[in-house]
Amino acid sequence: MSDPIQGTVLPKFDPKDIADNRIVAAISYLSILFLIPLVFARGSRFAQEHSKQGAILFICWVIGSFCFWIPLFGWLAAVILFVVNAYAFLECLNGKFWEIPYLGKLREKIKL
Repeated sequence: MSDPIQGTVLPKFDPKDIADNRIVAAISYLSILFLIPLVFARGSRFAQEHSKQGAILFICWVIGSFCFWIPLFGWLAAVILFVVNAYAFLECLNGKFWEIPYLGKLREKIKL
C-alpha cells in the first residue's frame, strides 16, 4: 500500500463503527450513491469519511465526462478513474480507509 502524502493525517476509526458500516460506506464509491451514507449513516465517522471521498470522485467523473470523448487521453483518464474507484470500494469493503492520492486531501475541506 502506498504511503500517505506528506502533511495528511489518516483518520482512526472505531472497529465497531467499521464492522457496522463498511457496506454502507462502500456504497459511497458507486456514483451519486455517495449520498446514501450521508443520510443513513450520520453517526458513523467511517462512512462519512468514505462518503466525502466518494463525492470527490463523483465530481471527477462529472468533470471528466466532458474529456472522456478525447481519444487516448480521455480513455486513459476514464480507466484510471475507474481503477481508483474500484480500489477504494474494495478497500472499504475490507474495513480499511485508503486516502486517494492528491484528491484525498480535499476530503479534509468538506465539512458535514
